[in-house]
Amino acid sequence: MAETTGPISTLPGHGHDLPEGQMCDEHEDRPAVARVQGETDSMGAELMDMCQECLNQYKEERKTADTSGKCDWCGKHAEKRREARDYEEGMNGPVYDVCQTCIDKREAEAAAYLASHENDDDFYDDPIDDEVYDSEQSDYFDGD
Repeated sequence: MAETTGPISTLPGHGHDLPEGQMCDEHEDRPAVARVQGETDSMGAELMDMCQECLNQYKEERKTADTSGKCDWCGKHAEKRREARDYEEGMNGPVYDVCQTCIDKREAEAAAYLASHENDDDFYDDPIDDEVYDSEQSDYFDGD
C-alpha cells in the first residue's frame, strides 16, 4: 500500500527505500521493486510502491509527459517546466512548475548571494553561539 509522508524536501520522482516484502500498489499479487515519490506539496508526499511493469510504465509516462504550460513564478507560457521550490519558503514548501528562465534566475541570485559572503568568516559557522555551551547559561537547554 502506498505510504504518505509528513513534510518532505525531495521532489516528485525521487526514489525512496522500499520496505522488504512490499507489494505493488496496483498489482497486489506482485512484489514491489521501487518506491517512488508521487504527488508532493507542503504537507508531504505520496509514496507509490511499484512492480517492474508499473515502474516501466511510470518511467515512460515521465519521459513523454507534456510539461508545457504557464510558469508558476513568472506567469509566462513555457514549452517545458520542471518542479521546483522557492528557497525563501523552505525546502519543505510548496512545489511549483517553473520555466528554465526562472530556474536560471533563481540559481544566479543564490550564487551571487553566496559569493557576497565569500569572505565573511561567520557566514558559514554554526548559528548557535558556542559561548552558550561553555557558560553558566546551561539552564537555557534545561528548559528552565
